[in-house]
Amino acid sequence: MSPIHGYSVKEEIRQAADIVELISQYVQLKKRGRNYLGLCPFHSEKEPSFTVSPEKQIFHCFGCKKGGDIFAFWMAYHGTSFLEAVKDLAERYNIVFDDTYLSSREKEIARRRQLLFEVNERAAEYFCNTLAHNSIGEVARRYLSKRGISDELIEDYRLGYSPESWNGLTKYLDKAGLDLSVAASSGLLVAKKSGGYYDRFRGRIIFPIMNAKGQVVGFGGRALGDEMPKYLNTPESPIFHKGDVLYGLHISYKPIREAGRAVVVEGYMDLLALKGKGISEVVATLGTALTEQHVRRLKGYTSEIVVVFDSDEAGKKAVLNSLPIFINQGLMGKAVVLPDGHDPDSFVNQKGPQEFIRLLDSAYSMFDFYLYKIRTTGQAVEQQVNILKEMLPSLAQLKSYAMRAAYIRRLSEALGISEDSLWEELRAIQKKGPRGKAAGIRFDEKISSLKMAKRYNRDIHFLNLIVHHEEARNRLSKTEWPLLLSDPLIKKVVSALFQIGDKRGEKWVEKVLESLQDPEAEKELREILVMPSFYGPGGVETAIREFEEKIEEIKVASLIKEAKARGDMAALNEALKIKKARAARPYSN
Repeated sequence: MSPIHGYSVKEEIRQAADIVELISQYVQLKKRGRNYLGLCPFHSEKEPSFTVSPEKQIFHCFGCKKGGDIFAFWMAYHGTSFLEAVKDLAERYNIVFDDTYLSSREKEIARRRQLLFEVNERAAEYFCNTLAHNSIGEVARRYLSKRGISDELIEDYRLGYSPESWNGLTKYLDKAGLDLSVAASSGLLVAKKSGGYYDRFRGRIIFPIMNAKGQVVGFGGRALGDEMPKYLNTPESPIFHKGDVLYGLHISYKPIREAGRAVVVEGYMDLLALKGKGISEVVATLGTALTEQHVRRLKGYTSEIVVVFDSDEAGKKAVLNSLPIFINQGLMGKAVVLPDGHDPDSFVNQKGPQEFIRLLDSAYSMFDFYLYKIRTTGQAVEQQVNILKEMLPSLAQLKSYAMRAAYIRRLSEALGISEDSLWEELRAIQKKGPRGKAAGIRFDEKISSLKMAKRYNRDIHFLNLIVHHEEARNRLSKTEWPLLLSDPLIKKVVSALFQIGDKRGEKWVEKVLESLQDPEAEKELREILVMPSFYGPGGVETAIREFEEKIEEIKVASLIKEAKARGDMAALNEALKIKKARAARPYSN
């Protein structure tokens, strides 16, 4: 097969791909009428507003308004450039790609990102080779064997070793002809003040961090001795953001779907220990706190997420910090707090996988876990005060007033403190936040409701009619329709639809969206495209006639106004005659 140039590549991909099949690998979708719905992976929501249209081959979220075609989803979900999206999808559907059509700026962005991926890939090779080296890697292999990490896990997760050398990786990358400044920007090397570079990782087990596509985006390193910090990650880069990435997800997403839950642990070794014992639905947070992005990514695969916390105070506090994240994402997270002195690695190795699974199966919801702790640790006044100091700031973060009220009620019952007192404390905490925060939220909600009311005005009904009904589009395009519409974005969309005329064909959606060249106008059209028609089979003709009549009414009113302004009595009388004749017709407004 010969290379296909840019535009043809896009068309080839669109013909080969099914947007529902692709997106359903990352978002749980359910069929609803002609479309598919799911929880949006790009913002927090409890009710699904993320809509995928198999007929139009587009997606649109009615909440955050993000949407587009298969390329837009790939770019947004994986954080890639347009070029990377086209190349990834071309490879996925076995289509040859040629990038000669791209602009110089697009090529430069793609080139920089590709260099980062290339440097990371070569570094991963170096670390793997070093671990496998008979003498240099022996100390690391012995350590991994002692920790119960099998050769199979080493291979699956591409574990490596950075020797006690200041320039081993530097020399390796330099010899390979790679730009060392790129390696420094990826965090693998550190620039010397005197010039040149040295290795960031020395004497550490190396854990390559991969994105959902299996590309190496960063690295973590664990010290073999007493060096501090015990764990060290590469800093963030254009291709690596710790708050977005879950270690091991590129391998675990299938087991997560099969098990119906995701188990979240804190570190690399915890994940590998559980994997080695047959618990496969596990991911790790790179030693950082759980983020909303992490939870959004996981909820595309499962609705049950169990977070395993250490038994120390930091672990218990993490339960509280995670609670609002889950609730605001529309999920009921569960918590397992391990017995004193244990982390997942030590627990599963000493107690066995079945005992660990028993803990997972009996996990409390995060709030229930905290209530359980209240009941089992006593309720002295000092303890109640400490509990409130810990709990109320978390409840203050909840976006849902109803959910906050439910938790306040249950907390009141557990502590024996009146709800009024708890609400008073909560309001005091909220006042300490950003100035005007509470009032700002109410104002935003009011503005949002006004916008929703506007969504269904005459402009939207007109657009819905011409999008979903060919006869309406043909007839109304011949009228003076601009008189009818007030929203400039809707006018722009309607104009694009009418300009395409009778040349719709199979790809009319893509043609109109591409012709708009306006993200806001594209959102308006996408939203109508994934909506059903507002008009039943018997209502289309009536709607067309009503719009035609309304346009004529506006025209006559405009003629009367202009004639009055000019003082032209002849023109005014003629316009009034037209108005009277229209009023006498059987069908008029």
